[in-house]
Amino acid sequence: MTASRHEREACLAAAYALFEAARRQGDRLAAWHHLERAHIVAQPMLGAHLRSHGYMLRYAIEVRDVRELAGQILRIGLALIGSLAEKLPVGNTGRARISAFAPMPVTSDLEKFV
Repeated sequence: MTASRHEREACLAAAYALFEAARRQGDRLAAWHHLERAHIVAQPMLGAHLRSHGYMLRYAIEVRDVRELAGQILRIGLALIGSLAEKLPVGNTGRARISAFAPMPVTSDLEKFV
């Protein structure tokens, strides 16, 4: 069963709220985890996909992660091209530390969003 747009937007809102909470607490690992989950959910929708990379870019700047910052700039362009070409790697978490082209396993709670 595929998720409705409403379910997808609710899941994204929850992931971004959890990201913000982890960010405020200084828990970088949890913050990135929630951004990665948001990316997986957002990937099928161009605007939401670009927004997920925008969140990652801003967080990379905030935590002064130059590698992630550069990777997110590249991924914003790739997200646009991949969406238009309908060639997106399912389950990819969107981080700079992994290949932008590698499909990845999806956790069971996110399967309906891919």
